[in-house]
Amino acid sequence: MAYKDLREYLDTLSKKGLLHRVPVEVDPVLEIAAISDRVVKAGGPALFFERVKGHTMPVVTNLFGSEELVKTALEIESLEEPATRLTELLRIPEDTGWASRLQHLPKLVEVSRFLPRRVRKAPCQEVVVDPPSLAELPVLKLWPHDGGRFITLPLVFTRDPQTGRRNLGMYRMQVFDDRTTGMHWHLHKDAAEHFARAEKRMEVAVALGGDPALIYAATAPVPSGVDEVILAGFLRREPVEMVPALTVDLEVPAHAEIILEGYVDLEERRLEGPFGDHTGYYSAADYYPVFHLTCMTRRRDALYPATVVGRPPMEDAFLGKVTERLFLPLIRLLLPEVRDINFPVEGVFHNCAIVSIAKRYPGQARKVMYALWGMGQMMFTKFLIVVDADVNVHDLAEVRWKVLGNVDPRRDTVIVEGPLDALDHASPQPGYGGKMGIDATRKLPEEGHPRPWPQEACPDRSTLELIVRRWEEYGLSRSILSETEYFFGND
Repeated sequence: MAYKDLREYLDTLSKKGLLHRVPVEVDPVLEIAAISDRVVKAGGPALFFERVKGHTMPVVTNLFGSEELVKTALEIESLEEPATRLTELLRIPEDTGWASRLQHLPKLVEVSRFLPRRVRKAPCQEVVVDPPSLAELPVLKLWPHDGGRFITLPLVFTRDPQTGRRNLGMYRMQVFDDRTTGMHWHLHKDAAEHFARAEKRMEVAVALGGDPALIYAATAPVPSGVDEVILAGFLRREPVEMVPALTVDLEVPAHAEIILEGYVDLEERRLEGPFGDHTGYYSAADYYPVFHLTCMTRRRDALYPATVVGRPPMEDAFLGKVTERLFLPLIRLLLPEVRDINFPVEGVFHNCAIVSIAKRYPGQARKVMYALWGMGQMMFTKFLIVVDADVNVHDLAEVRWKVLGNVDPRRDTVIVEGPLDALDHASPQPGYGGKMGIDATRKLPEEGHPRPWPQEACPDRSTLELIVRRWEEYGLSRSILSETEYFFGND
C-alpha cells in the first residue's frame, strides 16, 4: 500500500529506526539548518523537530537524506526498480496487429491506474486560516547571508493559460512578509512559461507536505506537458487524491499538510535572494515574480516540511539519483547505444554527466553528446564525458583512468556554447556559456588514430577461477571473483 500522506511515511521511518525526534527547542533561523546539514553529511536519519522557537508547528527535515531513506520513501528495494517498470511500459511491440495490441493491453490498464483521483473533502482543508498569514509557518533561514527565510519544499501548482495543462514544480519561495513571497522559477521552467503566457495575473496553489512520491515528482525534470501528478501515481502504484482548492481554479493534494492559494502578477517583480543554494555557493539576488497569499488551509495538527540545500552531498543528491535511474530508459529510447549514465553528486546534476555507450562507428560519441545537449534539461550539462560500454560510469576512479589515458585533448574534446543552468556562476553571463564534451572511448582509425589501440592488461578468467578454486579449498571467500567481474563482463 502506498503512503497516504507524509505522516504515514514518518511512521514507517520511526519503525525502521530512520527518524530521530528532537525534543529540545530549536531556532528556525540557522539552527535547524545547521543540525540538518551535519546529519545528512553523516548519513543520518530524518529529523522531527518537536519544539520550534516562536511556533507551535513541528518541523521535519532530511526526509530523503540517504539512499535508504529514498528507497523507503518510494517503497522500493533498489533505485533501479522504477526504471525497470518504466522500461517495461515503454517497450514497443514489434508489430501493430491486434494480437500485439491485446498483448500490451494490461500495460495500458496499468497506466490508467496512475491518473489522479478527485475527492470533495480533504484533510488539507480541515482548518481555514482567517486571515491567511505566513507567520504561522516556521519557515527556515538556512545560511548566514541568505536574504531572509525561504520555503524550500513547496509543491507549486500552475496551469497553462492556453492549454489548461497542469504543472507541478518545486521553486523556492522567500518570505517577504505575512502575505507575499518570491516565486523563484527560472526562465526555462514550465511554470515560468505559463507565467509569460498569462494576460495579467496567474493563479497559483502551493502544497507543503504530502506523500513522499509526490514530493519527489515535483523535483523531476519531466518533459513539458507530462503531468507530474501522474508520475507520482506511477511511482506509488496508486493514484494521488486531489481536491479542488477553495479560491483558485486548481486542484491540490488532498493529504498535504498546508495549502497556500494566491496569484502572481505579470507586471510585478521584487528583489529575491541571495540564497545559499544546492551548488554550495550563494546565488545572487535578482528580481523575480511575487506570490500573493489570498487563502491558507491546513490540517489541525499540521507539520511543516523543509529541505536544507548547500554544499553536496545534501538531500537533493539522493533525489537526483532517483531521477538519474528513472530517466535512463527515456534516454535509451532515443539513444539506444547508451548503456548507463552517472551524474556525479559534486556536479550538482547539471555540471557533469558521464555516459557509457556501445560504440559501433566513428563519431558516435560526438553524436551522443549533441543529442543529449538537445534533450530537455540535459541542455544545462556543462561537461559531458563519453566512455565505452565496459566502463563502470559509477566508479569515478575507473572513469578518471579512462579519461586521462584515452583522451588526446586536441582530437577528443568538443567546446560548444549554449544554455546553462541559471545557477551556474562560472559563465560570463547568466544562463549562457561554454560546454565541453570529452570523448574517452577507444578510437577508431577513421577518428584520427591510425595506430592500433592497446589491449588492457588484466588476468584471464581461467587463471582467476583457478585461484578462486584454490582459495575455496582452504575455506576462503569466493567474493573476490565478484569484485573483479568488471574486468571480464558478465560472460
